[in-house]
Amino acid sequence: MLRTRLSCLLAAAAMVAGPALAQPADPWAGDGGVTPFYRWTGAAPALPGMMLRRETLPAEDALAGAGRAERILYSSTDWLDAKKMVTVSGAVFFPKGAPPAGGWPVIAWAHGTTGVADVCAPSFVPRSERDQQYLSAWLEAGYAIVATDYAGLGTPGPHPYLQSRSEGLAVLDSVRAVLKAYPGQLANKVVTMGQSQGSGAALAAAYWAPAYAPDLKIKGTVATGVVAHTNNTRGAPQEEVPSLYTDRDAGGNAAYEILYFLGTVRSIDPQGIRAEDYIAQAGQPLLEKAQTTCMGGLRTFAREIALPVSKLYSRPIDALEARADALSDFPDVKIPTPVFVGTGLADSDAQTVSQYNFVSAMCAAGNTVEWRYYPHATHGSAVMRSRADSPAFVEKVLHDKPVANLCSSLVPPGPLQDPEG
Repeated sequence: MLRTRLSCLLAAAAMVAGPALAQPADPWAGDGGVTPFYRWTGAAPALPGMMLRRETLPAEDALAGAGRAERILYSSTDWLDAKKMVTVSGAVFFPKGAPPAGGWPVIAWAHGTTGVADVCAPSFVPRSERDQQYLSAWLEAGYAIVATDYAGLGTPGPHPYLQSRSEGLAVLDSVRAVLKAYPGQLANKVVTMGQSQGSGAALAAAYWAPAYAPDLKIKGTVATGVVAHTNNTRGAPQEEVPSLYTDRDAGGNAAYEILYFLGTVRSIDPQGIRAEDYIAQAGQPLLEKAQTTCMGGLRTFAREIALPVSKLYSRPIDALEARADALSDFPDVKIPTPVFVGTGLADSDAQTVSQYNFVSAMCAAGNTVEWRYYPHATHGSAVMRSRADSPAFVEKVLHDKPVANLCSSLVPPGPLQDPEG
């Protein structure tokens, strides 16, 4: 599809003289298929959170509730080497009309699982109907939205899928970039917000902000369908977690597993961990499909080839899994700002018990947590169901008003419910 791209380079003062950012070729990073906008060939940025370029989003990739929408490319810190910069893409959406005095408050949106291929970057494709509805509702309420793609989606290199530090830094630097690029239009009053994969990213941004981005005024976090884990539970009550894959449609499990291997595992050492050394011959078609196909199509393909997770690997990955999970886990869950968590009690994608365990750990750490259960809501439908409660939470934290700390009434979610509808 032909797209009209109105590119706008920012001033060269945003750069330092030096070599361009270089990414070694990686056959299993899902690179390619996007426009030149996503490839930065200029001088390396001096600092994280610098806007490198921006362009108008095509109408089909924007949000219905937006008065203006732009695709952005900005700098962030490499999650494994703080001395290195990486480029990250995303989008920014402004409400209709003129900004209020001091600018619109900012929602830093962190998206759910899309895939590991560049073409799965949300800034490159139309948003889902659910996300259109959800994010437009926030725009109509007077909030601007900056939406990172995360490192490696759209931009070169592997996408560190579910690696909380990488995703959290990408969220924080997206906010830094837009605050500098749109002076007077955006206020440094920020709520991090995310669903599924993005719930962990939004929580990680709030967790890392005091040390990494103290310049940002993070007011609170809204997380639905929480996908996050910590071993530092501080003695919090924890429920036994059932087998990893509880999805009723078991045929798609291999799709999640290939994303876990390519993103969560390989990203810790992309040059040293070769996919061909671990993926069995039966899994090769899925491995190759993941380089160009996003989550919906990948799950369909996994069901078609009927590949069980047990047949995906040619050798055990236990040691790699331990290394990767040690990095993806939250080292602690003491978050200085209030947190809202919405859990659908029919969520078979992000286990309800796992969500309870993370909330329980946050409560034990002394956080202010407003948790809500939504009967018969699924992983997807809990997003809109949560708007029965989350707007009031956001309004309170942005105005520094107290929110309900419901930790004392936290209870396990009970058996998985049948989905609504």
